[in-house]
Amino acid sequence: MKFVASSLAENRQGHINSDYNSDDNDKHAAAASPVRHSAAALKGSRTSQCFKASRTVRIEWGDCDPAGIMYYPRYFAIFDSSTTALFERALGMTKYEFVKRYDGLGYPMVDTRARFFIPTRYGDDVVVETTVAGIKQSSFSIEHRLFKDGKLAAEGFETRVWVGRDPSDPDKIKSKPIPAEIIERLLAG
Repeated sequence: MKFVASSLAENRQGHINSDYNSDDNDKHAAAASPVRHSAAALKGSRTSQCFKASRTVRIEWGDCDPAGIMYYPRYFAIFDSSTTALFERALGMTKYEFVKRYDGLGYPMVDTRARFFIPTRYGDDVVVETTVAGIKQSSFSIEHRLFKDGKLAAEGFETRVWVGRDPSDPDKIKSKPIPAEIIERLLAG
């Protein structure tokens, strides 16, 4: 896979999922939180550039249905890997390293959807552009644009929550604020 990263002042469609409240922290702190950000809200400020990463993926035989067209759940797997690639590139470390460094367990998905425009097939090389679309206290939105031969083939939208161990029950996970250093790197690119 080829991987490139850059900054983007605002995603191309302007779609921002900034009103999504994923947990109690966001519900109660959203209005006053100094870490609630979206690309649209930050437009024109000196921190308006959100991190963007691109990677090239080859569609494999196992990604496809009997007609040779990529089976829709495989898009979500590509989007998931692209989110991790974006974080790794922005932070300069592997997922294992950054969840350990920031005392987290990861960022499970709480909302997702996709739109499909043109089919992708076995052997196609596609380019996936992944962008941070919004950041709140403990949740963030990601957008993916998958291109085939320069044409938009699919879009994916995710909302994820930064989590750690629940202090009252270590067998459970609980949302926690996204570390400031991560927010800074995701917004600055």
